Amino acid sequence: MPILKDVKRILILRCGALGDLVYATSAIDALRTQYGENITLDFICTPGTAKLFEYDPRVHHVFHLKHKKLPIWLSPQKRAIIRSSKEEPYDLFINFEMGKQFLSLSNAIHAHHKTGWFFSNPKFSESSHMVDICKAFYAPVVDPDILKNAMPKIIEKPFVEVQKKLELPEKFLVLSPSNSHNKKSRLNYRAWPQYHWKKLISLLPSDLPVIMIGGKGEEPFFNAIQPYPDQVIDMVGKTSIAEMIAIISHTKGLIVTDTGTAHIASALNTPVFCLIGPTPANVTGPYSSPDNEVHILSANLHCSPCYKTAVMKQCTDNICMQQITPRMVLSSLKSANIL
Repeated sequence: MPILKDVKRILILRCGALGDLVYATSAIDALRTQYGENITLDFICTPGTAKLFEYDPRVHHVFHLKHKKLPIWLSPQKRAIIRSSKEEPYDLFINFEMGKQFLSLSNAIHAHHKTGWFFSNPKFSESSHMVDICKAFYAPVVDPDILKNAMPKIIEKPFVEVQKKLELPEKFLVLSPSNSHNKKSRLNYRAWPQYHWKKLISLLPSDLPVIMIGGKGEEPFFNAIQPYPDQVIDMVGKTSIAEMIAIISHTKGLIVTDTGTAHIASALNTPVFCLIGPTPANVTGPYSSPDNEVHILSANLHCSPCYKTAVMKQCTDNICMQQITPRMVLSSLKSANIL
């Protein structure tokens, strides 16, 4: 597909988890650079992840899609998207979703040009980072130099508003211990043991405030880390996504496992210290760019990465996460001049 002309309206489909949507934000400034800052850019994403764009003036409208597997005739949300595109067709539609449940919707959307999965032939390897895979999906419609410099970027709510509302200090660390697998009955392979989180907090300077973040419904995971010392500010389940993003944007550093908040931090150019065991850091870890600071902490075991393999299924004690010690994290924070 040659580089397009006269592109004014663009629609992007990305309905994965929060981190998946962060990956896709690399397209926003790339498209604005290619086609002008006055383009109208709309997204289709889940209601929860849509809050990522709450303070983003680059995004004109977000269509919510909650039930992704429903056929069009049973989905009022899909029909509304199609109807809107029919009334005012898009110049360009970009699909980041590879699942077959998105094929009928992607085909039914009215757009003069379509690219991404189902419509072009994205070229990437199994070792490509997810951001680079996303970039391959819209590579046909932007110049190579623009594509090369495309990076995920998030626009946050002004911190001063969040600071005043939540009565937060000016300087602090942020800990994000939980992840999306905490509610599942099986072993949470991506989690760092709670006793390690508890030990790490005890090693941090007592005069440095630490903000604990987590989503609503994840509170039970934090019970084993409590009681917190006086320096810890418990914000678990108490912030909106916009407020959480603002907190991450202002922190001295984020300590986290391989989950959505790690990707938010890297897109905000916040120093991120990501504890990774079974997942491939070069594929799903926080994305490194010339402007951000990503520190990957790993035990570097011979069996890692093993995510979604027979090796992981046979593992019963999650040694790759257990062997990342709190003192390793502390040392990394000191080396990066965070402490």
